[in-house]
Amino acid sequence: MPYAAATRTSPEQHSRVVTNGRAAVACAGHAGVPAEVARHHEHTVTPGQCCSVMMRSIAAPAAAVWSLMRRFDQPQGYKRFIRGCHVVDGDGVEVGSVRELEVVTGLPAENSRERLEIRDDERRVISFRILGGEHRLANYRSVTTVHEAASQNGPLAMVVESYVVDVPQGNTVEETRIFVDTIVRCNLQSLERTVLRQQAMAAAPHNNHNHN
Repeated sequence: MPYAAATRTSPEQHSRVVTNGRAAVACAGHAGVPAEVARHHEHTVTPGQCCSVMMRSIAAPAAAVWSLMRRFDQPQGYKRFIRGCHVVDGDGVEVGSVRELEVVTGLPAENSRERLEIRDDERRVISFRILGGEHRLANYRSVTTVHEAASQNGPLAMVVESYVVDVPQGNTVEETRIFVDTIVRCNLQSLERTVLRQQAMAAAPHNNHNHN
């Protein structure tokens, strides 16, 4: 069932739990997100790691948003920090596929090697894990889900993206979270702009026809 969507990207507050006798952090998703959605964003965070979850509503059908999100082989389709992507293992569709990314000049990173962990077209879930590369995101795992959201003003999609990552030596949990949240937020903003631009281009011939 659709649920009321937040109107902006926002970090999730986490609750502390105990897993197997050790302190950990559960990323359970935002209030209002159905259990079948939130379960995809549960992460066990060990000492020396941090996690966060962001969400953004986009005024477009979930299918249109997912059509971009699902392309493990073409993240540069909406992620502006990526200059190029090459699938080096698998077909870029099946779980286990590995991609190598080239990062744009000017960022504190050069490249990244990433493995596709989940891609579920029916539930619109995609997850990847960073295997290596020249960057600061060690042991990074991301999960993104796309859902129809309740709206009285036309189609509305909710994108929920969560992650867990090591805290680099010399950095605090808060510094790490701010750094990664900024990247995720920029990617979600770019995703929204890309989807809305595609929607406008698709509607343009129809609109022109009506004016003729």
